[in-house]
Amino acid sequence: MAVETPMKGNIGDSIKRKEDDRFIRGRGNYLDDIVLPGMLHMAIHRSPFAHARIKSINTDAAQAVPGVVAVVTGALLAQHKLAWMPTLSGDTQAVLATDKVRFQGQEVACVIATDPYVARDAAMLVEVDYDVLPAVVTPQQALQPDAPLIRDEKEGQTSNHIYHWEAGDKAKTDEAFAKADRVVKLDTFYPRCHPSPLETCGIVADVNSATGHATLYMTSQAPHAHRTLFAIVAGLPEQNIRIISPDIGGGFGNKVPIYPGYVVATAASLLIGKPVKWVEDRSENLISTGFARDFHMSGEIALRNDGRMLGLRVKLLSDNGAFYADAQPTKFKAGLFHIVTGSYDVAAAHVEADGAYTNKAPGGVAYRCSFRVTEASYLIERLVESAALEMNLDPADIRLKNFIQPEQFPYMSATGFEYDSGNYPKAMQLALDKLGYKELRKEQAEKRKKGELMGIGVASFTEVVGAGPGKHYDIAGLRMFDSAELRVHPTGKAILKLGVKSQGQGHETTFAQIVTEELGIPAADIEVQEGDTDNTPYGLGTYASRSTPVGGAATAMVSRKLRDKAKKIAAHLLEASEADIEFDHGKFFVRGSPSKSKTIQDVAFAAYTNLPDGMEAGLEGVTYYDPPNMTFPFGTYLVVVDIDRGTGQVKVRRMVRVSASRSCS
Repeated sequence: MAVETPMKGNIGDSIKRKEDDRFIRGRGNYLDDIVLPGMLHMAIHRSPFAHARIKSINTDAAQAVPGVVAVVTGALLAQHKLAWMPTLSGDTQAVLATDKVRFQGQEVACVIATDPYVARDAAMLVEVDYDVLPAVVTPQQALQPDAPLIRDEKEGQTSNHIYHWEAGDKAKTDEAFAKADRVVKLDTFYPRCHPSPLETCGIVADVNSATGHATLYMTSQAPHAHRTLFAIVAGLPEQNIRIISPDIGGGFGNKVPIYPGYVVATAASLLIGKPVKWVEDRSENLISTGFARDFHMSGEIALRNDGRMLGLRVKLLSDNGAFYADAQPTKFKAGLFHIVTGSYDVAAAHVEADGAYTNKAPGGVAYRCSFRVTEASYLIERLVESAALEMNLDPADIRLKNFIQPEQFPYMSATGFEYDSGNYPKAMQLALDKLGYKELRKEQAEKRKKGELMGIGVASFTEVVGAGPGKHYDIAGLRMFDSAELRVHPTGKAILKLGVKSQGQGHETTFAQIVTEELGIPAADIEVQEGDTDNTPYGLGTYASRSTPVGGAATAMVSRKLRDKAKKIAAHLLEASEADIEFDHGKFFVRGSPSKSKTIQDVAFAAYTNLPDGMEAGLEGVTYYDPPNMTFPFGTYLVVVDIDRGTGQVKVRRMVRVSASRSCS
């Protein structure tokens, strides 16, 4: 009878998530659970207008409320040179409005009080005299010659235009269009939406005026980057700043930017000498924090009569809100939107992108994907579908005809991405077979003869995730590498410290499994720590689908470093040549004599007790991983729906998804 080996938690093993035990028992530690001695509470008074000049601010009534400790305005912050702060896109943003408000919900004043309800009540008593100005609500309106100037405080700013950016080869694309039999065009708008994480944004700022040390508990997806930016904005020495990002109730890119509330709470704690907590409510989160989408897109595909794509031309107009505060790599003004060629072998492409200020909240974020990749996928798939409809071609066939073929990888796209690998036709064909596509098309034709409505949707995608290498990708000048520090204790248990930060992705399980895969230490014996800048290596954080491709790779690399050292120690223990030592699933053994072995636990103990001469003690290391390229996940989605002609009710009959996996690559 075969004896089953108990699972250690290797990659591919189905194990219970390590972090879930505390969450399902209500033992998570979120920002609002943090209470410090003497802690004060902050509430924000926000503008009811999208665009208005501030004539005066009267805080007397708010100051008079019992329990109010201080009322902070932009004028007070200006005295400390904190009225404005840099954004992640190199622009500037008002911390508290001084001259005028530029979007509804903009921060105007903050009340610090002994009780959160007192703070909110008093904030409502702040009186602001506004001179209301015309509001600009679309980028098209913003770029009109007579549009009100939103950023009139910026020297040299004479219009609402922010940037112009291009990718691809315009001349080559124009040539492709000149040779086309058909040109299919599409104008579309991907409207603004909000990540809306279950937990809103907040901070508990504790600045010790005696020591100059600041401990900031923040809902941060990138605590190390935020520490650096706080040092720049607030002028505090970086070594005196400790950011602790506790359990986070969802992020979706919303907790990457630095918000005015963070800065004011920190300044208030410094000036008052007590901890200050600020947690926004749901309405505040929706009206003032980082949004997603809001892209106006025009696309054209040049095609031959048989459906073969020759070229792609795209123009994009982005609504960036009142401040250009997108969280994205510095050199790419519209994120990674130029992945818009998608899964297709398009020889020529040209993308033009422009951004404009409007009277809306700022801060485009990488929502549920990499930087603006969802918008790009949406446009190219709508264009291909439009081409199929206009040319009376099957939507699956036109895709199969134009997919990049497996033998073409690595593939350089017309806009500059080097796709590493993929098998798009196989993914599509597998999805078609699973769905029973041909039979369903026949059924659809019969139903249409009867006047019945049945739809079959087809879409493919290629994403670009795992931002790096650092020479091309940075945020606010910080190269987009990431890190892992691993220490194996004498008893064979381990602590893994990461530069990324989970918001519910299951890092404590996933990253422990990577160590298990590389070293054979059971996942249950590995403690994963992240989110505390004093106790984790510097990293760029979690967003844009980058934590596992970059932080996970760093974990694998540091594990291999330790395995290399462990192999030397095992050779010493086994009295064999290092060249004769082999490793498999947590065990070192002499080649040809598997019974002569030492476990990783044996080696870990020896790392502190019985080392080869001249070897440094311990079994630990740190790796800063700068990826040589990004990764390019891909897949196909198919869906079948029935529509009731009388009521319009849509019923999803079946859906098939085939995503990138070993079976497809």
